[in-house]
Amino acid sequence: MSGLLPNITYACFGLSYLCALVLELTRLRWPWPSLRYAALAFGAAGLFAHTAYLLYHQPDASTPSGSLLSVAWVLAIFGLYGSLHHTRQAWAVFVLPVVLGLVGLSLFMTTDLPATGTLAMPTWLISDRFWGAMHGMFLLFAAVGISVGFLASVMYLIQASRLRAKANPLVGIELLSLERLEEMNRRAINLAFPMLTVGLLLGGVLLRQYHDLAENWLSVKVLGTIGLWLVFLVLLYLRYATHVPGRRLARLTLLVFAIMVLVLASAHPFATGGGK
Repeated sequence: MSGLLPNITYACFGLSYLCALVLELTRLRWPWPSLRYAALAFGAAGLFAHTAYLLYHQPDASTPSGSLLSVAWVLAIFGLYGSLHHTRQAWAVFVLPVVLGLVGLSLFMTTDLPATGTLAMPTWLISDRFWGAMHGMFLLFAAVGISVGFLASVMYLIQASRLRAKANPLVGIELLSLERLEEMNRRAINLAFPMLTVGLLLGGVLLRQYHDLAENWLSVKVLGTIGLWLVFLVLLYLRYATHVPGRRLARLTLLVFAIMVLVLASAHPFATGGGK
């Protein structure tokens, strides 16, 4: 087994997820049980290879590649669980494209990683890695919550469009009801916002050690995270204070997800060589 781990690459789990997606799309046209079982098998194989890759290579979650790959891994678990739990809904058709997109972007961002693969941190931070790990953990959970909200919003918009067009509910992709999708979105956002807030505060405390490096405070990572928090705050205000229609909230959630991907794909100040 140990000799197999070094040979696991992006292609192993990326192609497995892609095969699972193709089978799920095919199942929309021909709903054969064999296609579902094959899709589940490829999805599980992709998740196994993805997990093995993370365990062996241990990519740094503070780097764009590592953070994207970590979020994709959690969403792959979420997608596989949803496919097993929601047998009638085309769950993986929505989750797998996001997983593949994050994996592909992670592969593209690997060219930006330092050759050493290590962080350039001050001595005090190396001796106090706990808070850095907590900062990353809270942001990871927030990213997963935003991603789940994004998936629920996409399904909500599609379902709402079908209902407005009075489409036959027995034709096409079977989805959850608008009420359940809105509840799923609400729970994901409500859990993600405090995680993002705590992660942002911890990041601000850690970044104070770089107060003499203005470019760190003005980096895309920092400004994007602050912008993400502000847009998130607007989303919560619209939901609970003004009670805007669900479609507008869903579209705003899509914007939050886009900003999140931009933040994840940007370089972390701690991961830049010597703060440059």
